[in-house]
Amino acid sequence: MSQVPQLRLYNTLTRQKEDFAPIDAARVRLYVCGPTVYVFAHIGNARPIIVFDVLNRLLRHLYGTTAVTYVRNITDVDDKINARAAERGISIRALTEETARIFHEDVAALGCLPPDVEPRATEHIAEMITIIEKLIAADHAYAAEGHVLFSVPSMSDYGQLSRRPLDEMIAGARVDVAAYKRDDMDFVLWKPSKDHEPGWESPWGRGRPGWHIECSAMSWKHLGETFDIHGGGIDLVFPHHENEIAQSRCAFGHDVMANVWMHNGFLQVEGEKMSKSLGNFITIRQLLATDDFGGQKWAGDVLRLAMLRTHYRQPIDWTARALDETQKTLENWADIVARHKIGSAQPVPHATIVDALLDDLNTAAAFAALAELAKAARHDYSSAQNLANTATWLGFDTSAWFTRAEEAAGDHLDPAFKAEVERLVAARLDARAQKNFAESDRLRDELAAKGVQLKDGKGANGEAVTTWEVKR
Repeated sequence: MSQVPQLRLYNTLTRQKEDFAPIDAARVRLYVCGPTVYVFAHIGNARPIIVFDVLNRLLRHLYGTTAVTYVRNITDVDDKINARAAERGISIRALTEETARIFHEDVAALGCLPPDVEPRATEHIAEMITIIEKLIAADHAYAAEGHVLFSVPSMSDYGQLSRRPLDEMIAGARVDVAAYKRDDMDFVLWKPSKDHEPGWESPWGRGRPGWHIECSAMSWKHLGETFDIHGGGIDLVFPHHENEIAQSRCAFGHDVMANVWMHNGFLQVEGEKMSKSLGNFITIRQLLATDDFGGQKWAGDVLRLAMLRTHYRQPIDWTARALDETQKTLENWADIVARHKIGSAQPVPHATIVDALLDDLNTAAAFAALAELAKAARHDYSSAQNLANTATWLGFDTSAWFTRAEEAAGDHLDPAFKAEVERLVAARLDARAQKNFAESDRLRDELAAKGVQLKDGKGANGEAVTTWEVKR
């Protein structure tokens, strides 16, 4: 295998950038927390989906498409799901199936590749029970009144990921006060289910899992006891990811669960925290299908680029103005590609974009480099092809860009008018080749009087080419 360029990633566990070295370069393993399918995914949920889609693409570029296993779960058993189904008067299965379907449609519109494995919590109850049994056997968990709880004091270095003082951890975990708990910080691994609630038979009676144990079980099943990268939003650091680490490490006896922990920053809307009470709670579906934000619908590509223009670890302010600017940028790139009459693209990234992403997935730097590539592409065919290839690799739907060339060339115009324009353009190219610049300028003016705008550039072999479009 050829030398793989060095990828550096910020590890939340160590609070520093580190050289990434997979446990097995032939099987690079990535796990990302997916949605709890009880409501439509909001724009904040979209951020980790997009960010880790880019990481998935980069890892595949570096190590090979078949060398990466990307797992993103679906949580389909949760008290929020139960409450939402009851509120709507539908079955839990109907709610989760509908919400999961819409989630898949939304993230596909955002240009995200499907994960290699998309496990559902309800399909991994056996694995959850196995881990809980291991924890009880190792004195890291205990059963009490139909519940099973993880004993936080049993783990001497609990809290390494979040690094919070005990009182902050208690507040952040929203600790339930219960007489059967040995310690306030102990958290639920298994709890009893009432007759109307989802439940499975277990050694501790009919019940259902706690939230944290689900991801420990699904990552173990599909990636192993330890793996390379675990990702998610910064809001999951505590208690969810902290408790995942506790469960998995104590069950399997390892020093780590994942070698690298990556977290994207918060998202706010027009300078304010997104919340239903403020009326600025925005779903992906709303942005794609209605004009509720900024007075128009937004293409998935616009949402994707707007998200990636900010480095993933930084907070992002989601504004209509930023979306409008992003849309203009994409339209400009599409026009550049179309004017060169590029007919297709391959998902192959330009080296400058890869170099930027190698530095802790620096998408902000990557898109600055892409803007420079677009600037060069205005007059250079090969740069325009690189622009199209790289945008395709980054997950943008460039297929529509290539049809713009036909529009710009006037395929919708009167055939006689189009033939006359083509004749004048060819005559001007011939005049330029003969260095008859006076005649070239005269022909440009004649075309301008007809509403035709010219764009001079170079073809695939460096030859002079001129594209045109009607501006009226």
